[in-house]
Amino acid sequence: MNDRATKATQSRGYRNKNPGNIDWSAANKWQGQIGKETTGNPPRFAAFETHEHGIRALAVLLTTYQDRHNCRTIRQFIQRWAPSNENNTDAYVSQVARAMKVESGDYILDIHEYEDLRPLVEAIITHELGGQPYPASVIDEGLRLAGVPKPIATAGEAAKTTTGKGAITVAAAASAAATAAPAIQSLGALPQWVSVALVIGVAAVAVAYVLTKRARQPV
Repeated sequence: MNDRATKATQSRGYRNKNPGNIDWSAANKWQGQIGKETTGNPPRFAAFETHEHGIRALAVLLTTYQDRHNCRTIRQFIQRWAPSNENNTDAYVSQVARAMKVESGDYILDIHEYEDLRPLVEAIITHELGGQPYPASVIDEGLRLAGVPKPIATAGEAAKTTTGKGAITVAAAASAAATAAPAIQSLGALPQWVSVALVIGVAAVAVAYVLTKRARQPV
């Protein structure tokens, strides 16, 4: 962790697990919110149970800006996030654009897309905390909680996720059943429960093999 990241862990937003420094409001029932901060002069910001829940709230709020207030450019998002009555909004916009490696604050985003939401969230966190203290996995989990998961690029990654395992399990079971189909005909002389048990056993072994093999693949 570099000096800026270390300093960021000492910030108010990090202590509150609220890296976007979202104001506390009784009207906002954020998932994972535990109340108003107990520090600050005066206390102002929301406090969260986990950093992931704080990142989720940040991402959900940005989604609201797009869906309800028609924000589409970096400038429009930041003007609403950090209004000029209490921020140097132009400087904020410029810093976010640089962090996102785009030409200007007029760059158009679609916050429902991971590729646009993630760099914006990361840039806002860096600005608010004075550095980036979070590993990629923490930010990605916050975005997943907000309904924008990281796209799965490989079968190996899929095998490590709950959704991916389910998909692989279904596919493996279907493949095993298809493979076992010819053998089922030869089981006609056996009691039905024995035939069913044998087929299920074959499918279970096939599924276990597929999951183990794919989980070990390099990614």
